[in-house]
Amino acid sequence: MISANTNTSAYAALSTMRSTESGLGIISKRIQTGLRINDAGDDGAIFSIAQGVRANVRAYAAVQSSLAGGIGLGEVTLAAISGIYSIVGDIKAKIASLGDGSLAQPQLDTYRGDVARLIEQVNTYIDQATYNGRNILRGDATNAPIDFIADISGTQLSYSVSHSLSLDADEFLGPSVLVVSATDVSEAIGGNPPDVATAQDSLARFEAQLMDLGQVISAQKRAMEAQRGFVDNLVDAMKQGLGLLIDADVAAESASLQSRQVAQQLTMESLSIANRTSAGAISLLLVQAGART
Repeated sequence: MISANTNTSAYAALSTMRSTESGLGIISKRIQTGLRINDAGDDGAIFSIAQGVRANVRAYAAVQSSLAGGIGLGEVTLAAISGIYSIVGDIKAKIASLGDGSLAQPQLDTYRGDVARLIEQVNTYIDQATYNGRNILRGDATNAPIDFIADISGTQLSYSVSHSLSLDADEFLGPSVLVVSATDVSEAIGGNPPDVATAQDSLARFEAQLMDLGQVISAQKRAMEAQRGFVDNLVDAMKQGLGLLIDADVAAESASLQSRQVAQQLTMESLSIANRTSAGAISLLLVQAGART
């Protein structure tokens, strides 16, 4: 039936066009953002899950940052300990040379001066072993542990040591405080002849506690590195899972976009044909009206 009042074909074409335009909008949004689920309107349940995963990823970013700080502190501390080991070797050599009974007083004084300068260098290394305001060698992890976040549930990994390093000549060498006493070393080698045995004993005790400190810090740093590796892998897995939930298949969406655009053009042509049919009906009415007159 051809009607001048109701263009059924045009209405059908318009309905198809609206559906096509809506589909084009959805596909265009996916291509522009790269996401299949952009908001709750796309899929409320999946969007809610995705938001929870995103929150966990942000929380784990804080964990990664904290553990990185802990690893950095450990690396700086161990680098200082390694440097101190090297200096201790030089001090040993100088003290051994002081045991040479054939040395004249000027030569003894030269070796004594070398030992004093090396002790000052040890002290400098200790002071410079600071990371983000914390210095384990100076005792920051002795009375209370230095804690770092290990996971989003609040678990912590820490640096905790039983002693610190000190060059304070006024302190005595005790079980809980590691002291390189300038008095112990310098007074032992200051006499004539130098008391090499006492100086070597003092240095040996220092070296033993230095080794203990290095082993403890190294073990605690390795624990942080292992946890950081686990957290990195966990975050990567969460991001991959999130992508599977919400990412758009850009290739498929691009192909769908092209087909929708073709459908849009066909729908517009259908609407044009429907409008021409209606115009033909009106022309017939006008011809009949002219014939009557």
